Amino acid sequence: MTNTQAFMKNFLGASPEWYKLAIVIFLIINPIIFFLVSPFIAGWLLVAEFIFTLAMALKCYPLQPGGLLAIEAIIIGMTNVEHVKTEIMANFEVILLLMFMVAGIFFMKQLLLYVFTKLLVKIRSKIALSLAFCFSAAFLSAFLDALTVVAVIISVAMGFYGVYHKVASGNNLIDAVDIADDRKIATQHHETLEKFRSFLRSLMMHAGIGTALGGVMTMVGEPQNLIIAEQAKWNFIEFFFRMSPVTIPVFICGLLTCFLVEKFKLFGYGEKLPEDVWKILSDLDRTNSEKMSKQDKIKLGVQALIAIWLILGLAFHLAAVGLIGLSIIIFATAFTGVTDEHTIGKAFQESLPFTALLVVFFSVVAVIIDQKLFSPIIHFVLSAEENTQLALFYVFNGLLSSISDNVFVATVYINEAKAALTNGVIAPHQFELLSVAINTGTNLPSVATPNGQAAFLFLLTSSLAPLIRLSYGRMVYMALPYTIVLSIIGLLAIEFILPAATIWLANLGLIFPI
Repeated sequence: MTNTQAFMKNFLGASPEWYKLAIVIFLIINPIIFFLVSPFIAGWLLVAEFIFTLAMALKCYPLQPGGLLAIEAIIIGMTNVEHVKTEIMANFEVILLLMFMVAGIFFMKQLLLYVFTKLLVKIRSKIALSLAFCFSAAFLSAFLDALTVVAVIISVAMGFYGVYHKVASGNNLIDAVDIADDRKIATQHHETLEKFRSFLRSLMMHAGIGTALGGVMTMVGEPQNLIIAEQAKWNFIEFFFRMSPVTIPVFICGLLTCFLVEKFKLFGYGEKLPEDVWKILSDLDRTNSEKMSKQDKIKLGVQALIAIWLILGLAFHLAAVGLIGLSIIIFATAFTGVTDEHTIGKAFQESLPFTALLVVFFSVVAVIIDQKLFSPIIHFVLSAEENTQLALFYVFNGLLSSISDNVFVATVYINEAKAALTNGVIAPHQFELLSVAINTGTNLPSVATPNGQAAFLFLLTSSLAPLIRLSYGRMVYMALPYTIVLSIIGLLAIEFILPAATIWLANLGLIFPI
């Protein structure tokens, strides 16, 4: 092996060779285009390359290739470190949210796991169960991080799948076996296992959509929501009411879609929990409940009280969101006996990679601002009539968010809208309406692909996905009815409900104009 071959073997690890070559080519041509052709073209090329790394997240986590591109951009002068620092500090609350809130919810997983387990075992109607999973995921995602909610539901599904797989393989529940190996599955159990997989796929998709329905409603539901709330100077309550003319109709139609696809067994939905599987899972749940110690019950009670504090703290804006998350870490660990540093450290493993990636986002945002990349698009949109502007912002955000990351898209557009407000291009009331259009545009149509929603990508890359045969294509197909309904209802609400409803809410004193 030559030195070059050894270097390329190390470079970006197990990523495909074609992907590594593409990143190397990007790094070579960017300075050439910047210095010899046009900084504007080079800037757009960098954005396209960065979106490429987001779209190829299954090949390589975007932090490394995206980070290399961002560092090179700073070195060659597309932006500078001081501007990057300014962007980071302007969005520091978002970084605090990701650092502490996600970690805080890690210590409440026992409560969430308990709730979803009871839902799965106690509700026998598949339609009612699907609606319960979708609604519960939406409610939790309005206050918690969507990644955490999906992680909990994945844990529930993995546990139940493993239980049935072991039984169908003729093993005991305590046996250490590979649940991905179907060779020992008895012939009579094959059909039941396939039905169980279909059942779990539909529940996971309903829950994933639920995180989008709830996540769009509040300033802590998604990372970009907090960025938008910070720029618009909205607190938790005002953010909810600002979004409600769009999010409530979308939420109702989302649940209606859940009912219809289950009722008529459309797009891969409708499979019921096989009776044999239910008996096994019900017996297991009963056994676990009987074995629950007094100490375990007190832990659940403490976590429930902490959940109430979380909701009240956010609703009344008692502190910065990240600081409320830090208080959850302190309460949840202190009162449930978690005092070991290494155990606490595990809570941060889920959030810190994405936090680091978000800092890279802000570096690319700094390039976009310095090179005025979005100026032509923004000028085109802002030159339209005020009512048309809302629809255009919603559509442009939605299309881009469905193929790339919605945090990145929202950050860019809200910064451009804020600049337009500062420069007197748009009036304050129009900026407020555009902020709603940006938030809903990045959150709703982005359910179209796993690229757009971090929770969807997390599900696709989880160890559960191959077990229940949930591929990229199948995920897009199963999300299609939701994508159509959520996108269209959101656009209609933006166009016909939002302006009048905003005036009505202001007259009631529920929102406060700039």
